[in-house]
Amino acid sequence: MNRFNLSAVVTAAIAALTLSACGGSSTASTLDNAAENVELSIVGYAVPEAANKAIAEAWSKTDEGAGVRFKSSYGASGDQSRAVVDGLPADYVHFSVTSDVTRLVDAGLVDEAWDDGPNKGVVSSSVVVFGVREGNPKNIRTWDDLIQPGIEIVTPNPSSSGAARWNALAAWGQAIEAGGTEEDASAYLDAFFANVVALPGSGRDATQAFLSGTGDVFMSYENEVILARQNGETFEYIVPETTLLIENPGAVLIDAHPKAQEWLDFVLSAAGQEQFATKGFRPIIDGVDVGEVEGAIDPANPFPTVTNLLTVNGDFESWSALSEKFFDETDGIVTKAIAASGKDQ
Repeated sequence: MNRFNLSAVVTAAIAALTLSACGGSSTASTLDNAAENVELSIVGYAVPEAANKAIAEAWSKTDEGAGVRFKSSYGASGDQSRAVVDGLPADYVHFSVTSDVTRLVDAGLVDEAWDDGPNKGVVSSSVVVFGVREGNPKNIRTWDDLIQPGIEIVTPNPSSSGAARWNALAAWGQAIEAGGTEEDASAYLDAFFANVVALPGSGRDATQAFLSGTGDVFMSYENEVILARQNGETFEYIVPETTLLIENPGAVLIDAHPKAQEWLDFVLSAAGQEQFATKGFRPIIDGVDVGEVEGAIDPANPFPTVTNLLTVNGDFESWSALSEKFFDETDGIVTKAIAASGKDQ
C-alpha cells in the first residue's frame, strides 16, 4: 500500500471514530434529558404523603431516581380511588385498603397480578391506636374504656376513608378475640358508634378534628399519631393489647411510565422502608435499620410488640369477603351500626 492510500485509510478511520464518539455523546445526552423529563404521578390516601416525600428524596440520590419529578394528589382513600377511575392521571397509587386497588383492577387500570409478589401488594404497614389528650384525663386504656358513658370518639367516615374501615374492623375483631360472638361484636360496634361525635372524611381530617378540640379520643394509624407528634402536637397515644395490623397497598398502573416500577422497587427496598419508619410506619421487611423514631412514645422502641395482633387474612378471611359483610351501603354491619347511632355517613 503506497503512502497516499495508507494516509487515506488512517484519515477515514479517524473520521469514523470521531463520528462514533459524537453519536455516543448525543445518545447519552438524549437519555439524560429523557430522565430529567420524567414526571411520575402519585395518587394516594392522605396519611403517607410525608413518607412518600422522604422516599422520593432518598430515591433522587440513586442512579435510577436521579432527575425524576413527582406530581401528587392525596385525600381520602376511597375518594382517590374513584377519582383515578374517573380519569385522574396516575402512574402509582398508594391506598389505605386493598379494595381501593381492586376498583382499579375492575376498571382495567391495574393488572390483575398486581398483588402476586412476596409482599402481596402491600407497601406500608401500621396498627390501629387510640390518640388521647395529654395526661390522658379520661384514663382511656382499653377497648372497653371507649364505650363507657360520656367518652367522645372521633373516627373517620367508612364511606370515604380507609382508616375508618381499619378502625371499625379492629373494634369488631377485638370483641371476637376476647371470646365474644358475632352478636357481641355487633353490640360493641353499636356502643362504639353511639359514642362517636365526629365522622370526618379522612384519617388526616380526623386528626385535625381532634387537634382542634373535638372528642376525648381519636382512632388512628400509629404512623399518623407519630407524625403529628413529630410536627409538635402535644397528645398521647395508646397501643392496645389487641389491635389490627394495617396493610396499605401500592400498585403501578398498566399505562404507567416504566420509571414507576423502579419507584415501586425502591419503595419495597430496605432503603425505602427505612424512610417509611422515620415517619412512623412499621417496616414490612426484615433488615431495616429503624433506629430512634422521633414522635414515638418510646423513640428507642417505636414499634412495640402487640400482644394480640389481628390480621385481615387471619381474622377476616379477605378484603373481598369483608367489604360486603361490613361495608355494604345498605346491609353492611358497620353501615347499620352507624345508622343506628343516628350519625350520617
